[in-house]
Amino acid sequence: MNKLTREDLMGLEQYSASRDDFRARVMQHKKDRIIELGPNMTLHFEDVLIMQYQIQEMLRAERIFEAEGIQEELDTYNALIPDGSNWKATLMIEYSDPDERAEALKQLLDVEHKIWMQVDSCDKVYPVADEDLERATEEKTSSVHFLRFELSEDMIKAAKDNKAISLGVEHPFYSHVLDPLPANYRDSLAADLA
Repeated sequence: MNKLTREDLMGLEQYSASRDDFRARVMQHKKDRIIELGPNMTLHFEDVLIMQYQIQEMLRAERIFEAEGIQEELDTYNALIPDGSNWKATLMIEYSDPDERAEALKQLLDVEHKIWMQVDSCDKVYPVADEDLERATEEKTSSVHFLRFELSEDMIKAAKDNKAISLGVEHPFYSHVLDPLPANYRDSLAADLA
């Protein structure tokens, strides 16, 4: 997949003028890329459009207009764009009560490695988690993790051929399966693959 360059970005003034329309387009697009995995986990599957929006918002919020600052944002967010042979997602562990969340994060240690995806009858794929930095400690996991699911050529072909995609988590304290994903999610994820 293509990575973003400075040429893909709008200047601050241009972005300000088109922000509402661009944001509405991205929010509509995200509806097919945010998947609830049970009552307390959500996977946000990233792609080039979503990362373009994130960068534009960072540039706007921080008033970044110099080449070096723009490149730093590009380098940070380009790492989250799928490469054509994988899916990249942000895992959010969500509990509204702070005490319940603190206890859950202790129990869910290593959950970021227990998420899986499966295409058709291929083997389950478990993610490479948090490549940028370690987010968990020995006592608890983090409420946010970055995941990369690497797919084999057979999986890519099956996904592109509209075969079923399943998603789940198998952890002693949290288990949930979506089998298969609804077509809108499947189609959106298949579009990430080369």
